[in-house]
Amino acid sequence: MPNKTIYVSDGDLKLYERAQELAGGNLSAAIAKALRRYVDVEDGRRDGFDEITVRVGPKAGRKVRFSGVLLGTWGNNSTAINVYRSRSGKFVVHTVRTADWTTRDADGKPAGWRGWLGIGDLTWIGTTGESTLEVVETVEALRETLPPELFDVVAAAARQPAVEDLDI
Repeated sequence: MPNKTIYVSDGDLKLYERAQELAGGNLSAAIAKALRRYVDVEDGRRDGFDEITVRVGPKAGRKVRFSGVLLGTWGNNSTAINVYRSRSGKFVVHTVRTADWTTRDADGKPAGWRGWLGIGDLTWIGTTGESTLEVVETVEALRETLPPELFDVVAAAARQPAVEDLDI
């Protein structure tokens, strides 16, 4: 097995020791894993893709990451949708729904402006915000998922190459 000698500065020694500890004592495995990730991200960047990190799940959710390029975005007062093309050519739909609150009076009717002012015998109910991530294979599969105006923008953007090399 070939050997490579790596010289570590005093300032980075604690970082290398921590990496070795996290890798179960195998510093070579930690370095190889980090280099694979670095090469993958940089190759994607050179191909015109960005590293995208989004939250998925209820409230703040968990973070997920992929390489992609933003094709279009749409939103209203309760929903925001971003559509990306991934490095593998799939389409990624990230939807964020904000928290929703309803205020009712004693008769169960919407409280309207009284709810904003807190006048009367009121009850309220709410949902937490939620983010979802959906991956589809083709642009046509997006037609049923997206608002029509966003679908048109995404379909037009998807026809364009991710990167166009100019011979100038």
